[in-house]
Amino acid sequence: MTTKDALVIFTPSGKRGRFALGTPVLQAARQLGVDLDSVCGGRGICSKCQIQPGFGDFAKFGIHVDDEALSEWNAVEERYKSKRGMIDGRRLGCQAKVMGDVVIDVPPESQVHKQVIRKSATQRDIVMDPATRVYFIEVAEPDMHEPTGDFERVKQALALQWQVDGVEADLSILSRLQPVLRKGEWKITLALHRGNHDAAHRILDIWPGYHEGPILGLAIDLGSTTIAAHLCDLRDGAVLASAGVMNPQIRFGEDLMSRVSYAMMNPGGDREMTEAVRVALNGLVQTIATEANSDPNAIYELVFVCNPVMHHLLLGVDPVELGQAPFALALSGSLSLPARDLDLSAVNRAAQVYVLPCIAGHVGADAAAVALSEEPDKSEDMVLIVDVGTNAEILLGNKTRVLACSSPTGPAFEGAQISSGQRAAPGAIERTEIDPATKEPRFRVIGSDLWSDDPGFAEAIKSSGITGICGSGIIEAVAEMRMAGIVDGSGLIGSAEQVGTPRCRAEGRTHSYLLHDGAAEGGPVILVTQTDIRAIQLAKSALYAGARLLMDTMGVENVDRITLAGAFGAHISPKHAMVLGMIPDAALDKVTSAGNAAGTGARIALCNRAARDAIEATVQQIHKVETAIEPRFQEHFVNANAIPHATDAFPHLEGVASLPNVSFNTAGAGSDGRRRRRG
Repeated sequence: MTTKDALVIFTPSGKRGRFALGTPVLQAARQLGVDLDSVCGGRGICSKCQIQPGFGDFAKFGIHVDDEALSEWNAVEERYKSKRGMIDGRRLGCQAKVMGDVVIDVPPESQVHKQVIRKSATQRDIVMDPATRVYFIEVAEPDMHEPTGDFERVKQALALQWQVDGVEADLSILSRLQPVLRKGEWKITLALHRGNHDAAHRILDIWPGYHEGPILGLAIDLGSTTIAAHLCDLRDGAVLASAGVMNPQIRFGEDLMSRVSYAMMNPGGDREMTEAVRVALNGLVQTIATEANSDPNAIYELVFVCNPVMHHLLLGVDPVELGQAPFALALSGSLSLPARDLDLSAVNRAAQVYVLPCIAGHVGADAAAVALSEEPDKSEDMVLIVDVGTNAEILLGNKTRVLACSSPTGPAFEGAQISSGQRAAPGAIERTEIDPATKEPRFRVIGSDLWSDDPGFAEAIKSSGITGICGSGIIEAVAEMRMAGIVDGSGLIGSAEQVGTPRCRAEGRTHSYLLHDGAAEGGPVILVTQTDIRAIQLAKSALYAGARLLMDTMGVENVDRITLAGAFGAHISPKHAMVLGMIPDAALDKVTSAGNAAGTGARIALCNRAARDAIEATVQQIHKVETAIEPRFQEHFVNANAIPHATDAFPHLEGVASLPNVSFNTAGAGSDGRRRRRG
């Protein structure tokens, strides 16, 4: 009796089934739901469906695979291998047919949902399943007996060959369809976009024949001070380039409320700010595409994350309601719309935009993106996630409950409002150390790994020079000044006589500390002034107060671990952040960095449709705490002005850092900033 079918086992999925002899491997994979890629629909053109058959005994599965388990190597496979190359032993799943029991491995590069490792402290995978994908189809030619339109036959081909239903197209596509079909001899490639939930597929672009050109997407973190973007290949998730620019809205106000005030006080001010940010975004598109040597016209999708004020100004919505209680959002849910509605003309004219949902009030889509990236709702322990920026987003919780708040830190952490401050760029001081005995500093600048007292430092930074100090640099400088006894617990800088170094200079009734004097070479004199210290104190106090408010609401005195996020979160030293009192006390090995977690969340949403559904559900479960109306926020804020804190204990910090008991307040304040009682 002749066997009419064979057992096919796919690895690594372990899926198996019996199939009639002569069944193409790709067809068997599709029927079993195996993750085997194909763009050309099984025509031997794209080579995405490469497989690795196994032969011999497989005790694990209890079968033996003969050498003839698959059909013979054919001309299509030979042509592809000779032109493009293919690893020995591999076959094309669309060409190889099942002829006997067989075990087939699907290599990672042939899987539809490819795993892309994300660069972060937690090393998590992104499953590739983008909303925009490419499909190759063969369309039935028209004839006198079947008088359907070309577009209707395109839809029929997509349904039959790819099981894609509900397809729509704009007039710009329909006007090109007939010449493209005929040029491709009824074979075409389409870029299809599918929105969230049950939204229809929309044709974004069409090409004659089989098209292998890039399909790109942009993940954009639209911050108050900076705009950061990642250009990604939507076929495999690879980040082709990353770039950032200053948000031009800063000229209307450095913080969010000043921009809301500008819109309130100046008729049409909201439209000015909307136009400014959209112009900047178009410029950023050109910059990042040039850096990646890519065509901006190949960008078909953009994902945005931003705080509520930026969210409204991007969309062209007046943010006036966000300037007063109850801080009502015009829209809190996610939004999908054409890029042209936002005047984003630098990308493909058919490009689509997805904006992540806001949580509530001033807790925006950037906080939602951080939650998507860092997943506090899946944490076993109590985690505090702080996205450091002009408007800090703070999350606290575990798998039981997650709280969120927004805290107005201002732009000091990003180098703004600092006398020698600048954005992170070559030449900016990013690391600082001060000898506690001599009070002499040394530092590192962006663009070199050498310290300023290392041999060869001057030569190494010749191209950039020393230009200023960025956010991470000023944080370390102030913390080092506290540990060296140059600054006391209240934040006062001592005089040269009090501190014992001529680097402390009188500035009217206050003092400054000389970090670098480049005047002899025509460079800048970089000082840390008393005003700089106060700006950092205000910023860190707002950050700490927000965290403490969430801890109060959660009913906890300590957290198990802390994650620092933000554009420069990766560059903040946990020790210096704790000396400064930016974050609550914790074991330093439990304080880690996630880099730009909001940007990573945007990238996850760009590369995976299911992630969009997940975060839309998650934000409904996150409880927002409004700092603006919580009485204890002000109490926490005042106590947090001291360095590190006026009342809260820091036992973990005491084990790794010594803070001198000094006071430069002639009115009699203690070293922790609290005024002593008179005896």
